[in-house]
Amino acid sequence: MVNKLEEISEHVEENIRQLVKQGRIGSKQIIVIGTSTSEVLGQHIGTSGAEVVASEIYKGIKAVQKESGFYVAFQCCEHLNRALVVERDILQNYDLDEVSVIPIKTAGGSMATYAYEQFESPIVVEEIKAHAGMDIGETLIGMHLKKVAVPLRPTFRQIGKARVNMAITRPKLIGGQRAVYEIKTNIDHCN
Repeated sequence: MVNKLEEISEHVEENIRQLVKQGRIGSKQIIVIGTSTSEVLGQHIGTSGAEVVASEIYKGIKAVQKESGFYVAFQCCEHLNRALVVERDILQNYDLDEVSVIPIKTAGGSMATYAYEQFESPIVVEEIKAHAGMDIGETLIGMHLKKVAVPLRPTFRQIGKARVNMAITRPKLIGGQRAVYEIKTNIDHCN
């Protein structure tokens, strides 16, 4: 194995903590996770999925989720059009449409399949607008992030052999040259 398994979960946990802190991710906000367990093992995406790797990634994410209360959405592979595995209770807070499919290793990927098996009441949705995300193995999570995505450089740029990218989101800046984006406490007023 490319890393000790506990290193995988530790590195994922540290990156998720950084994502939550810098993105100010709170309870019931959404973090999307895209993962290629094959890439973590140093193989080409979609060729060597591994449940044992998925398990360690899941463990690292869940450790932070228990403290912060965010929702997590696990992106499926391209064979399921990058649909997402989520807990059913997310439907109460977001206007999501459930689709009928159960991910498996060869159509959904090892990570999404593992998450589906671990969740209390899993469902699959076609799309989501997450507040932040972590992409392990360049699985292209951008389609599931709210506008505007802002890159965040993770503490651990690699999990196993896979490159890691993260993003937080912010509201769009609107207006023109007179627009104000931050409230300043000591504003000089013209008389």
